[in-house]
Amino acid sequence: MIYDLVPTGEPLRQGDIFVGIPRVETTLDRILVVKDDEVIECSWQDIVSDGQAIEAVLPIRPVNAIIATQDCDAVRSDDITLCEIDSFRDVERKAKDTKNPKKWNRIITQQARINQKWFYLPADEIIGFKDKMAVDFRMTLRVPRLDLEASRHFRKGRLNNTAYEHFRERIGEFFRRYAYDEWYPLDSSEFEAYKSEYPDTQPFPWQQTTDGAAVKGL
Repeated sequence: MIYDLVPTGEPLRQGDIFVGIPRVETTLDRILVVKDDEVIECSWQDIVSDGQAIEAVLPIRPVNAIIATQDCDAVRSDDITLCEIDSFRDVERKAKDTKNPKKWNRIITQQARINQKWFYLPADEIIGFKDKMAVDFRMTLRVPRLDLEASRHFRKGRLNNTAYEHFRERIGEFFRRYAYDEWYPLDSSEFEAYKSEYPDTQPFPWQQTTDGAAVKGL
């Protein structure tokens, strides 16, 4: 498909796909800490207030991930940033129950232009993807470069040139995108139609009256 196999000794590059990268799961409310040979529970606020280095027990799970760091930094930076790869059906809700090839075509092509939060990765047994997958740009993790270089046996391949050029642009678009409420320029009737599809949407002041009802004319 859209992947190239990579000799183990090849330098790290943006678009390299790894399996089994450790992702640490934690919460600021509940952290298990080793103190005086005992494991106790405390909050991050407690740890910060104490001001001492601690040993913590944190859950870690292996994930698939792709290098997001640019090539020039991937060969010299202390740390490498990766984005998590997950099932496409879990990343893109519109694909949850999709089975028809025509619908898949529409989601993969049209939604790939509209939704900047993910990058589609087709299934490929050689790379280890048994199902459609997606890079989730919202889920990042950091790994020391030297550790990742020493663990290149976890690298399953990398994006080919066509996919890499697309990936490079998409990740750039995601991190420089301007977040805005797309319904702000709608008039009252257009807003009501929008709200019928997205019930939780709240109108802007110019789209409502003082009693909260939609403005009938602007």
